[in-house]
Amino acid sequence: MTAIPFLDLKRQNHEIAPALEKATLRVVQSGRYLLGPETEAFEAEFARWVGTRYCVAVANGLEALMIALKALHIGPGDQVLVPTNTFVATWLAVSLVGAEVVGVEPDPHTLVVTADRLDASLTPRTTAVIPVHLYGRPCPMAEIMAWAKRRGIAVVEDAAQAHGARWGQQAAGSFGDAGCWSFYPSKNLGALGDAGAITTNDRAVWDLARRLRNYGSQQKYYHDVIGLNSRMSEMNAAILRVKLGHLEAWNQRRHTLVRRYVERLQHLPVILPPTDALEESAWHLFVIRTPRRGGLQAFLSDHGIETQIHYPVPPHRQRAYRPLFGPDRFPVANRLADEVLSLPLGPYLSLGEVDYVADALCRFFEEETREAHHGYSTV
Repeated sequence: MTAIPFLDLKRQNHEIAPALEKATLRVVQSGRYLLGPETEAFEAEFARWVGTRYCVAVANGLEALMIALKALHIGPGDQVLVPTNTFVATWLAVSLVGAEVVGVEPDPHTLVVTADRLDASLTPRTTAVIPVHLYGRPCPMAEIMAWAKRRGIAVVEDAAQAHGARWGQQAAGSFGDAGCWSFYPSKNLGALGDAGAITTNDRAVWDLARRLRNYGSQQKYYHDVIGLNSRMSEMNAAILRVKLGHLEAWNQRRHTLVRRYVERLQHLPVILPPTDALEESAWHLFVIRTPRRGGLQAFLSDHGIETQIHYPVPPHRQRAYRPLFGPDRFPVANRLADEVLSLPLGPYLSLGEVDYVADALCRFFEEETREAHHGYSTV
């Protein structure tokens, strides 16, 4: 039986192993492991790749969001509009800077927030919004930026799943006052462990974020503001520099695999991710929806196909937030949590492996149809 894990980082890294080994050795031999030349070079290269003036490398995606909010002076007394269907880190960042989360339901078709939906949730204390480019699909940033500018609201893009996503001709992470990135190993651009970054065109945000990541310090032992210890390691910076050179090709492979998935699955009784923005999405995940998720996931597992759920419990139903919102507050997020299923997707997969997954899905629904027909005929 063919085995297809949901994620195979060893297989992906094998493709560029010599370059990774060279970068690793370079860092080990340098004797410099934090805030050194590798980090500085990665910041310049990633900013150029995204299309922003500045980049600040930090320790992880959560702290990228926290530092960006702090650099924009968002804190106690402020309310921040945040999608209800996202990884909990987006909500945690708001809470950890002392601000208040205001949940915004996404468009049920694209699963990302729109200006109309943000406007419906606007409050007198709204000072910022965090649009999340979920699963790699970019939010409609042109309309969101126009909406925010008219109201004087800061925009912090959560681009943790959007390495390479574009809205029009502009990259995700370059629209807002700040773009926040995670380089968790499973991302399209993944480090060897946790890492993150903030991209911005605002020099004041860049300057304050650089201090906030390093104990609030610009000069050793002199601390201007209350900051964090949130520094990317030189090892991760070096690894990311290698991978950044392959990211465009890897994303193109993802597009090819997504086209095959859509071609093979479009006739099945599942909701596929919309492909109107196929070329614009980074396709971090390929997420289908079905009320038969439990049975389908078990069937795929029996055939050696590993799947995941992004996400089984929305933030408002987590114990940390349940007292503030209640379990039934956001019906769109609740329904998505019951229906979404992420299929294997990575640049190392072959079309044959995608076909194997697609064949298994087809068999599952064919068997369901036969069983339903048999049940009807015996009544």
